[in-house]
Amino acid sequence: MRKAFKARHMTMIALGGSIGTGLFLASGGAVASSGPGGALLAYAAVGLMVYFLMTSLGELATYLPVSGSFSTYGTRFVSPAFGFAIGWNFWYNWAVTIAAELSAATVIIKYWFPESSSMLWSLLFLILMFGLNALSSRGYGESEYWFAIIKIITVIVFLAAGLLMIFGILGGKPTGFDNFMLGGSSFHGGFFAFVGVFMAAGFSFQGTELIGVAAGESENPRRNVPLAIRQVFWRILIFYILAIFVIGMIIPYTNPDLLRGGIDDIGISPFTIVFNKAGLAVAASVMNAVILSSVLSAGNSGMYASTRVLFAMAKDGMAPKILGKLNRRGVPIYALLVTTAVGMLAFLASFFGDGAVYNWLLNASGMCGFINWLGIAVCHFRFRRAFKAQGHSLDELPYRAKWFPLGPLFAFALCMIAVLGQNIGAFTGENIDWYGVLVSYVSLPLFLLVWAGYRMFRKSRMIPLNECDLSSQAD
Repeated sequence: MRKAFKARHMTMIALGGSIGTGLFLASGGAVASSGPGGALLAYAAVGLMVYFLMTSLGELATYLPVSGSFSTYGTRFVSPAFGFAIGWNFWYNWAVTIAAELSAATVIIKYWFPESSSMLWSLLFLILMFGLNALSSRGYGESEYWFAIIKIITVIVFLAAGLLMIFGILGGKPTGFDNFMLGGSSFHGGFFAFVGVFMAAGFSFQGTELIGVAAGESENPRRNVPLAIRQVFWRILIFYILAIFVIGMIIPYTNPDLLRGGIDDIGISPFTIVFNKAGLAVAASVMNAVILSSVLSAGNSGMYASTRVLFAMAKDGMAPKILGKLNRRGVPIYALLVTTAVGMLAFLASFFGDGAVYNWLLNASGMCGFINWLGIAVCHFRFRRAFKAQGHSLDELPYRAKWFPLGPLFAFALCMIAVLGQNIGAFTGENIDWYGVLVSYVSLPLFLLVWAGYRMFRKSRMIPLNECDLSSQAD
């Protein structure tokens, strides 16, 4: 595959991966559910977890930069069965994300064209994503670079306006800490509300792992990947933590617009509320355009990532061989076509209602992201132990993750809490909500079934540490 990504592409792939509807929409619901203090604590905990996961992935991706890294790392450092299961889980997660984001895009576009056809918009956006990915990996990198620029500028303007409002320079009198400490505390809703925000925060940060997939097509992965990874902590601090702080300071957590926030009503995005309070009348249209770009960015990234993982599995004999073929531009075109076909599920929005399909698809793939993160922690832990067991020095690593083994163990523990607590509310009522349990947890038994099935039929076993393949480094 062609080494097309420059440092600026890798940086923006890392930077833009976690900035999307989770920040622009879900942040308001988080403040409403658990109060500004609860939302800040939940997002900070998940942000710390993601930072450790990204440093783990950075160590793996700089030592062994391969396109579609997840299945390769699982196969080499854990077992072929684990690599098979984590690879297909990753592909399913991002392939379904394409369909989910296309469904969301059709909802958003109807802000301007309410009577238009969902199928028409889904088809147009799908063709756009396919074209960007079919041209070359550089096409994806450039489009994601500009998508990320739009999101970053919006967040910076929001933070600047919000801070000016807090001090009374913009939008009337200073807000101070009155809204933040409304009712005498910044924490509200109790433990289960906090757990719910923790889950939402996890969904918001999914996408940061794309840097590991893109490492195989970086011009200089040993320099570019660590550069991008080092920015993870600061972008989380600035873009999420500070944004939630501004929302909590300006908007009371009791504001009914925050409680009603959703993909189908951009007028109540917390960003829109703040911009309106600042006197920016065009906020709704501008935020609608920004969120549309974020949704298309997520779908575009999903198409790239799932295609590369499918290609890698085909090369390792875990998917049909034809999916491992490249065209003359270095694009795994058959893997791209299969992934695009899954994205066509978005057309169901025309028959079952846009918002309903979006929520169903999102729930179907939600837990898969946490399973992917668990896989990163397991692969890094096994890799480092194998590295030491085979007599290697840590000085040989181009990039070394700090806080090992605390980092991956901490990330693994929080990921496991997120997986098991995915829909804890379904168990807390008088009767168990079995439909809620099915929708929320179906991905976990499917993952375990695929893992166990491959292990049984292929006689796969856990690879001893002294037999793990550490030989194929980047040139």
